[in-house]
Amino acid sequence: MTRVAIVYHSGYGHTHEQAKAVAAGAASVPGIEPELLRIENAGQDFAPVLAKLEKADAIIFGSPTYMGSASAPFKAFMEASSKPWFEQKWRNKMAAGFTNSGSQSGDKESTLMQFVTLAAQHGMVWVSLGLPPGNNSTKGSVEDFNRLGISIGAGAQSPVDAGPDVGPSASDKKTAEHLGRRVAEAAKQWNSALIDA
Repeated sequence: MTRVAIVYHSGYGHTHEQAKAVAAGAASVPGIEPELLRIENAGQDFAPVLAKLEKADAIIFGSPTYMGSASAPFKAFMEASSKPWFEQKWRNKMAAGFTNSGSQSGDKESTLMQFVTLAAQHGMVWVSLGLPPGNNSTKGSVEDFNRLGISIGAGAQSPVDAGPDVGPSASDKKTAEHLGRRVAEAAKQWNSALIDA
């Protein structure tokens, strides 16, 4: 069984909906065991989360984008990950990321780049979204996969005056599912290659 951990923070529930979609995508791949690990606040004890991540084959990072950056609780988790970093316990695990903001851009790529850097410091293997941009021609629509045109990871947009029952959109959730599936498939292939080596 290949384990895919989705570790994330959600301030208002929108990123939680995105995380569930990522998990559903991973679960659609046979032999994958996804697990949602929610960061609640910056002051929590991260040891139980870090222990579970040590056993994962892939880790997908998720956070809302606040002021062009990952949320404070997720940043606290990132700093707490220095403990496994000292022993490179996440080395060669698959890594990916997703984020949500109130506006279509919201500087989401800044948050995703923080995740890329975190993964690189841990010696992880980054998995991009692997989708061309959607909604970028006269034949496109907001229903397209990757409607926000982000390559690094999965982006979503949720109206700031609506709850998680309204946003993220169906297409953003489908994009998140794609990311979860892609990471799960990559982790299975990587594990198989390591076993055969």
